[in-house]
Amino acid sequence: MATDRTIKGLGAPPEKFDASPLRFLIVHARCVPPIFPLAPLASPRLNPIPSPSRPALHSWNADVISPLVDGAIETMLKSGAKRENIVVETVPGSYELPMACSRLIAASQIQASANASDLMGASALLDPTTPAAPSSAPLTGPFAAAIAIGVLIKGSTQHFEYISDAVTHGLMRVQLDTGVPVIYGVLNCNTDEQALQRAGVGRETKGHNHGEDWGAAAVELGVKTQRWQSGSI
Repeated sequence: MATDRTIKGLGAPPEKFDASPLRFLIVHARCVPPIFPLAPLASPRLNPIPSPSRPALHSWNADVISPLVDGAIETMLKSGAKRENIVVETVPGSYELPMACSRLIAASQIQASANASDLMGASALLDPTTPAAPSSAPLTGPFAAAIAIGVLIKGSTQHFEYISDAVTHGLMRVQLDTGVPVIYGVLNCNTDEQALQRAGVGRETKGHNHGEDWGAAAVELGVKTQRWQSGSI
């Protein structure tokens, strides 16, 4: 079967963006845990690992969500992001994505503020002539960008239209209100096969993994937003 021409990817960026100093957020509708356990996070709650007492769970959209999240993370890692600086959180479904992104972005800003206060207090106790030891601990600064990932498949009721519209407007509002780029990673498809192809795992034809594009967009917008905030154009 011919490839679906509506499956599009991003063009190459005009420059190479360095994600190494940045912290990212991925929020996705629930599927199989763990999604991409390359390295353990500081908090196991953010990336639970299956065990005999807690087996991996399966849901209807797991075959789509998992490769999308994998693709986003792989792309960010290739751009220099540290695995421990990519926070992954789940929500029950796509409808909950805007609220989760909003609250988690706020939480990262609280973390950054608290960490700055701790450093100011500790600096008075340190010898300024002694260089600080390098640290490989996860960043505690605000998120540079977020990716919201979900899948909506059109059914026989109006549920699809209501949820799709609400999630789209909600995510746009989050990024405008917070100033943090929120990459739209919600697939709105008419069939399961369309969703699978856009995750790069189609049955009829493989398609293209849009998660890779979302990861690249998060890195680019994360870097550019910090530039703009500093007054650089």
